[in-house]
Amino acid sequence: MSVIEKIKQIKAGKMTAEQNIKGFLNAIEKDNGNGRKINAVLSLNPNAVSDARKIDERIRKGQKVGKLAGAGIIVKANICVKNLECNCASLTLKDWKSPYDASVIQKIKKEDGIIIGIANMDEFACGGSGETSAFGVTKNPRNLTLIPGGTSSGSAASVAAGFCDLALGSDTGGSIRNPASHCGVVGLKPSYGAVSRYGLIDMAMSFDQIGPLARDIESAALLFDVIKGYDEHDPTTYNDEEHNKEITLEKIGKKIIIGVIKPLANKQVQSIIDDKISLMCEKLGWNKKQIEIKYIDVAVQTYYPIVYVEFFSGTRKFDGRRFGKKIEDVAGPEVLRRILGGSEISKAEYEGRYYKKALEVKQIIKEEFENAFKKVDCLIVPTCPGLPWKIGESMRVEEIYAYDALTIPANLAEICSVTIPAGIVSGVPVGMQVMCAKANEGKMLSIAREIEKL
Repeated sequence: MSVIEKIKQIKAGKMTAEQNIKGFLNAIEKDNGNGRKINAVLSLNPNAVSDARKIDERIRKGQKVGKLAGAGIIVKANICVKNLECNCASLTLKDWKSPYDASVIQKIKKEDGIIIGIANMDEFACGGSGETSAFGVTKNPRNLTLIPGGTSSGSAASVAAGFCDLALGSDTGGSIRNPASHCGVVGLKPSYGAVSRYGLIDMAMSFDQIGPLARDIESAALLFDVIKGYDEHDPTTYNDEEHNKEITLEKIGKKIIIGVIKPLANKQVQSIIDDKISLMCEKLGWNKKQIEIKYIDVAVQTYYPIVYVEFFSGTRKFDGRRFGKKIEDVAGPEVLRRILGGSEISKAEYEGRYYKKALEVKQIIKEEFENAFKKVDCLIVPTCPGLPWKIGESMRVEEIYAYDALTIPANLAEICSVTIPAGIVSGVPVGMQVMCAKANEGKMLSIAREIEKL
C-alpha cells in the first residue's frame, strides 16, 4: 500500500495511526538492532504511539487532520526534534537532546506526521558510505554485506527496510541521492533555498538542503510539499507566492526534451540509464539532446575546498563548553581530516588561493546549468558512477570522494534533483537522476513520475 493510500485509509477509519506506528516499531525491533541488525535507527520516539492515538481520537470525533495524518517518519540525526537525541552520529553530541523542533519538524507535526525515531548517518555528514558513524555502520537492506551509501544512510535504509513511511535526510553533495540509489528508493534534493535549514546541523552552508526519501515519487512529493517554503529563520528560503504554492504533479506531454551528457559512469550502470532513456523516447514520445556542461569534470575539486572551510568554521562551536565533548578529542578520522583541511585552507585564504577560487568556479558551473536548461527540460544522468562496495572494504579517500561526481554538480548549481530506481545490476539497485532548473521541483517530479510508471 502506498503512503498516499494509507493516509486515506487512516482518515477514513479503515485502519488506525496506532496500528501503522506499532507495525513500524515491531519491524524496527525485529530487524534493526537484533536479528538482521541493519542499524538504521539510533533511537526511538517514546511518544510515537501516544501521538498516533491522539490522531485516531480526533478522526473518531470527526475533527480535521493534516496531510500526513498517521504517517510514520524517521529523521536523520542532524535534524533537531524536540526532546530527542540529536547527536549527528558522533560521540561529540552523544546524549544531547534538542530543546526545539527544526522548522521542517514543526511543519510535519502541524500536518499530523508522527516522528518514529532518529536515523543513523555518517558522522557529522562526513563520509559517503554510511560507515563513519560512531554508533556502527548502517547495512544495506537490499544486501547486508554492502554499504547503503551516505551520508543519509539510516534514512534511506529505513525506507527500504520498511521501518517507516517516509524519511528526512540532508544533502550536501549527494547525501540523500547516493544512499537512495543504493537502497532502491526515491531521494529528493530540493533547490537551494526551497526548504528551511533552521534546526539542521549542516556540514556546509553553501550546499546543504533537507529533503525527503520515500518508496515512490508521489510520497516524496507529498512530504516535500509539507516541508518546503519560506521561513523567517532561514534567509536563503524563497519569499514569494510562486515558490510557496502547493506542488501538484501534472501529466507531462510529449514535447519533453531530455538533456544527456557524456558518459561518466561505469559501463554496467551507464547502460541501464541509456536503456531507460531510449524507453522514454519510445514509449513517451520524448526527445533527447546531447548537452555539454563545461567544467563538470572539476566539480569534485571545486566542491571539497568549500566543504572543508565551511565545515571547519561550523564545528568551532563544538569545543566542549556548551555541547558535549570537544570534537577534536572524540571524532573519527574523516571528521578530523575535514577539520584539518579546512583549517589549512583558511590560513591560505589571505591570498584567495582555494576557497574564493572554488566559489568562482561554482558560479561558472551554476551558469553552465542555467544555460543548459534553456535548451532542455531536464537532465538525466546516473546517480552514482558505480555499484556499492562491501562493508569494510579498503577504499582510498580519492575513490570515495569521486563517488559523488554525478551528484555534486546539482549542489554546485543550486538546482533540484531526484533519484529514482532505474534497474538492477548484479542484484544491486541502480538509481537515475532527473535534474531540473532551480525552483522547478513540480516539473521535475512530474517528469520523474512518468518515468516511474514505465
